Amino acid sequence: MTLESMSETARPPAEHDRGLGGAVGGAAKAAGWAARCGWGVARRLPGGGVAERGLQQLERTALTELRKRLDSADGSPYPHPLPYAQAPEPGGDPVITTKGGFVPMRSAMAGVLERSRAQTPEEARVELYAAVLELLTPDEARIVAALGSGAGFPLIDVVERGRTRLRNASTVGQAAGVTLEEEVPTYVTRLIGFGLAERDDESTDLGEQYDALLTTPLVREALISAKRSKPVRRTLRATGLGRAFWQACDPQG
Repeated sequence: MTLESMSETARPPAEHDRGLGGAVGGAAKAAGWAARCGWGVARRLPGGGVAERGLQQLERTALTELRKRLDSADGSPYPHPLPYAQAPEPGGDPVITTKGGFVPMRSAMAGVLERSRAQTPEEARVELYAAVLELLTPDEARIVAALGSGAGFPLIDVVERGRTRLRNASTVGQAAGVTLEEEVPTYVTRLIGFGLAERDDESTDLGEQYDALLTTPLVREALISAKRSKPVRRTLRATGLGRAFWQACDPQG
């Protein structure tokens, strides 16, 4: 089974696809426009508040559809993340929640290992993408979309005598239109941990954007809080896995 055939299997019928696909495509286009212009600009336009709420609803619809499509590409159950784990009974094994119900953790691992013996590379890749998508917050999904084009974004650490006081501050959150801009360093750190993003050397093409990042409250506060702190400039980019993941999940793909 190839990725292309999986995509065909996971795709809704033509009539449903036109209706839902329109919503997904509309959300992607609108989110892309908002990412380029920034939600601040959108809010100032006539009816901007209503439009923003509509876009957010469409975005939720798009993310739900993405989850369904990736989920349907693999017919066998796989464990949910650890928050769905259940404490073991006295003398018993811990259990986790799967699509089929409660399963002992040892049995779940045995099933995963058994599947791995017959799994093709394409099937393994789709399951990896599905597992990553399950872990993303909506704000992080926006950042993945912003990085998916291959663009680089300024990233700054604030360091004091070898101690990092602020790590992974970036303008990518504003460009992507995230809801919690103050949590962008957390989002970026998580995406790096997932293997979807990476830190690169400083880019001379982003000089003005570095200057703008230095004026943000988060970075200013970190610089002011320590007398001998200094900013260290880096560049945030998608990894090869991040670009491939976005290509597989892009609602407009």
